[in-house]
Amino acid sequence: MFNKTLFTQLRKDFDKFDKSRENLIALSRSVLKKSKNSIHACHRGDLMGAKKLLDSAKLGANKIRKLAKTAHLATVGAVEDAFEEYVEASCFFAYCNGRALPSPKSLNVDMHSYLPGICDLVGELFRKAMNDAIKGNYDSVFKIKDFVTDLYAELMQFDWRSAHRRKFDSIKYNLEKLEDLCVQLKLKRMG
Repeated sequence: MFNKTLFTQLRKDFDKFDKSRENLIALSRSVLKKSKNSIHACHRGDLMGAKKLLDSAKLGANKIRKLAKTAHLATVGAVEDAFEEYVEASCFFAYCNGRALPSPKSLNVDMHSYLPGICDLVGELFRKAMNDAIKGNYDSVFKIKDFVTDLYAELMQFDWRSAHRRKFDSIKYNLEKLEDLCVQLKLKRMG
C-alpha cells in the first residue's frame, strides 16, 4: 500500500518545478536575445541602444539567478547559453567603449559562463575588425589584432579539456584571419 497524499504532493511539486523551468527558459531566451541585439547595436555604432539592451539583459539575468535556486533548474541548458551570451555582450560593449573587460564577479557569473563568453567575444571582435577595415579604419583593426593576440596568450594558459575546447580553438582561427587581414592592410598601405 502507498500514501496517496504523498503522490498528490509530488504532482504539485512536479508541476511547480515544470512551471518554474518553463519560466526560466523564457527568461533565458529573453536574456540571450537582448544580449545578441546589444552586440548588433554595438556593431552599428549605437552604443546607447546597446547599453539599454545590456541593462535589460542584466535585469533578466538577475531574475534567472533568483528563479534557478534549485540545483536542477540551475543546470537547464538555456541558462548557460544566456549567461555566456550576456558575458560576450558585456565584454564587447566594454571593448567598444574603450573600457577594460568586466570581471566574472562584476557580471555575477561563474568561470563556466565567463570563459566561453570570452571565447565567443573574439568572433565579434573579428567581425568588428572586418567592418572597420571596410570603413578604412585600419588602426582599429591592428588594435583588435593586438588585443586578441594578448587574450589568446592568456587563455592558452588554461587546460582546455572541457566541452569548451572548441570555443577556445575558434580563437586561434579568428586570430589567424585577423593576422591575414592585417598583412593585407599593411600591403595596401605600402602599395
